[in-house]
Amino acid sequence: MSLIELVPEGVAYPPKFGSPTALGVRAGDFIFISGMIAWDVNRRIVGVGDPHAQTLQALRNMQDTLEEGGASLRDVVRITFYLTDIREKPRVWEARKELFGDARPASTLVEVSHLVDPQALLEIDAIAYCPVVGCKE
Repeated sequence: MSLIELVPEGVAYPPKFGSPTALGVRAGDFIFISGMIAWDVNRRIVGVGDPHAQTLQALRNMQDTLEEGGASLRDVVRITFYLTDIREKPRVWEARKELFGDARPASTLVEVSHLVDPQALLEIDAIAYCPVVGCKE
């Protein structure tokens, strides 16, 4: 099985900023999404100080990466949220519901002390299942 790196145009590309990571990788019928932060394409935080806005941006980055692999947020089967302040969970869930609708992937939410960008309030990673023959609705 070959791995296919997913490189959407609208998301900050890690190697451009010195990181050795991929945004996402397709491995057969699975897509693995790296931790997404609320960066714009130039790696600037969107929604400084606003957990709702940062969640929306991070999930949109994830959505763009999934679409590059032929999938969507509805194909996510596992998602993990890393928050710097667990008290912001209601605002994060509100944003999540806006983009996921009634889709309910398996989920974990944990509080962390720091993220790679000091202005980031959260990071989100995920796994999606999308058969190579196509899964978009």
